[in-house]
Amino acid sequence: MQELPTDLAPEDWLDQIFSSKSALGGGVVRRKVRDVERLVGRSLFREELRKRGYRAVENNGTFVIFCNRAPIRVLE
Repeated sequence: MQELPTDLAPEDWLDQIFSSKSALGGGVVRRKVRDVERLVGRSLFREELRKRGYRAVENNGTFVIFCNRAPIRVLE
């Protein structure tokens, strides 16, 4: 498992996520909840989602981030 840097500013970490190839293409990215909480906190994370118009869901310790504004439907 790759160790995450501890000296990376929260804003820089968020920029890395949202400048990934998948995010820029309107796709989906995943991040562990514990990493988000440790590096940026839920509040800043949620604010960044709101600012960009993106949505995310949380399941089993992972955030799934939809890097687009399309509707989300949960299928059973």
